[in-house]
Amino acid sequence: MTQIGSGGVVIKTITPSTSFQRQFKKLPQDIQKILPDVFRDLLKNPRPSGLGFEKLKGYKKPNIYTVHITGNYKLSFEINGSDAKLRCVGNHNDIDRRP
Repeated sequence: MTQIGSGGVVIKTITPSTSFQRQFKKLPQDIQKILPDVFRDLLKNPRPSGLGFEKLKGYKKPNIYTVHITGNYKLSFEINGSDAKLRCVGNHNDIDRRP
């Protein structure tokens, strides 16, 4: 279901979708506090160590990627040029069902 690696992807900007913003507000406070560090790491290197960057197979338009926030949470995003549009954030099962 996933393909590991970013294949030359460069991320210069991160834009949250409306659905991402709604889901973010429902996250536990400790997870909300971690996300700025995750975004900083993605801007430095789209394949930061420890985040488990994965490209989901079966999604071609748009290509969807995920990164692990913690053991139980991850987020999904699509890349348009050098912009990462954040799609969803939540527990692994929710993201795996609807990235």
